[in-house]
Amino acid sequence: MTTAFDVAVRAEATLGEGPTWDAAAGRLLWLDILGARLHTYDPSTGRRSVRVTDQHVGAAKPRAGGGLVLNLRDGVGLLDEDGSFRWLHHEPVPGRRANDAAVAPDGSLWAGTMRYDEAPGGGTLSRLTGDGTAETVLDDVAVSNGIGWSPDHSLMYYIDSPTRRVDVFDHSEGRVANRRTFVGIEEGAGFPDGLTVDAEGCVWVALWDGGAVRKFTPSGELDRVLMLPTPRVTACAFGGADLTDLYITTARVGLTDPHPLAGSLLVVPDAGKGLPQPPFAG
Repeated sequence: MTTAFDVAVRAEATLGEGPTWDAAAGRLLWLDILGARLHTYDPSTGRRSVRVTDQHVGAAKPRAGGGLVLNLRDGVGLLDEDGSFRWLHHEPVPGRRANDAAVAPDGSLWAGTMRYDEAPGGGTLSRLTGDGTAETVLDDVAVSNGIGWSPDHSLMYYIDSPTRRVDVFDHSEGRVANRRTFVGIEEGAGFPDGLTVDAEGCVWVALWDGGAVRKFTPSGELDRVLMLPTPRVTACAFGGADLTDLYITTARVGLTDPHPLAGSLLVVPDAGKGLPQPPFAG
């Protein structure tokens, strides 16, 4: 049975991704990676905007001083409120692009990459600080995807999609260790894509080619399944003034007969309670 949801923004994004609540501006940020578009949506007014980026853009996150940090094909850049742009870390690699990213509790950006052909080992996960220092955390990744932290910051969750796993690390002061499986996704249920962690420490996982978002308890037990009408569900994040509405991005890339809502931004009202997300400290 399909979950009760609303259509926040009806769109035809090729690869909708990266929903992020911008608390300071009271708006949701989301992306069309392959369409090279940065979208904003204000649920209180319905106001929307679209900005075309010069490169494929994997993630956009608010910055502490205003503006956004962007995970782009050739590196990580800073977009100021006046529209000016500069590179924070420029590292072009032929055949590689940016994918999902998240801001850690300490304000650093954890940014993922992948090859366009999704070759195993072609992607990375890196940690960037506000001065542009970049440190490779993982260098043997295929499709770097969802990243999130537990409410007490002691755990970091991470997805390399082809593994069909959500992994968990011990996390302390910007370092991770002791990687292990948190949950696995069975064959035929899709691939884990983006994730978000709620105020109770539950992990919500979007399933690419699974047409669903799954909620897992902190112990890894399946708690809830949100079924959606289009198969390529890419990511989810809590938003709204009270962080109770779950926004879900979708994609239409590769679908021969896409559902009319494929590529739209969906929302499940009052789905739970999200965690406030820190801005990038740079």
